[in-house]
Amino acid sequence: MKQIPLALGPDIARSFETFVPGGNAMALAHLHSFHAGSAPVYLWGPSGSGKTHLLQALAQKFQQQGGLVGWFGAANAVPWAPDERSALIVFDSCDLFDADQQQAAFALFVDATSRGVPIAAAGSVPPVDLPLRDDLRTRLGWGHVLSVQPLSESETRAALRREADRRGLFLSDDVMDYLLTRFARDLKYLMTLLDSLDEYALVNKRAITVPLLKQMLASQGPA
Repeated sequence: MKQIPLALGPDIARSFETFVPGGNAMALAHLHSFHAGSAPVYLWGPSGSGKTHLLQALAQKFQQQGGLVGWFGAANAVPWAPDERSALIVFDSCDLFDADQQQAAFALFVDATSRGVPIAAAGSVPPVDLPLRDDLRTRLGWGHVLSVQPLSESETRAALRREADRRGLFLSDDVMDYLLTRFARDLKYLMTLLDSLDEYALVNKRAITVPLLKQMLASQGPA
């Protein structure tokens, strides 16, 4: 089990307050009211739509209330052991779970529900379409299933601007236009790119400009 720490550095932005809802006001409101004893919730949508942001914001909410959060994602190797102190169980990227992770997730799901511990999960497709074992797939669809939609271009621009302001960075319209016209509107990727750009500008002691962005991308090699 990985306990998600209270957000530090770039991840401090992963809160409900910094989530740009766009067309996801219903999902945001539901997670705001999510509490101990709530029915399981499953978020689905394409990469970059904000699912992990919402899950991390929910985990932060429980931690701020003094609860332990068990976070289990496709990148976390098994074994996944239950912890009786857990106040929330989170499954991220469920659609990518391998056979061992599916078995572990099912056991955790059963243990959590038997103790009244709420569960929040996310994947790229609705529960019915998840490439998982039947017993886990059906349980992930037991509670509330909420679609998370990608932001529009203007909403993505607003999210990037907000994150740049939080970091004390100035992003010119030229830099913003370059990012939004040459890269997919995947907010997770764009935020990672902004993080790299912030560090690159700091190391090189230069302002963030299109030439600097091009130089950083060239130094990273082909994407």
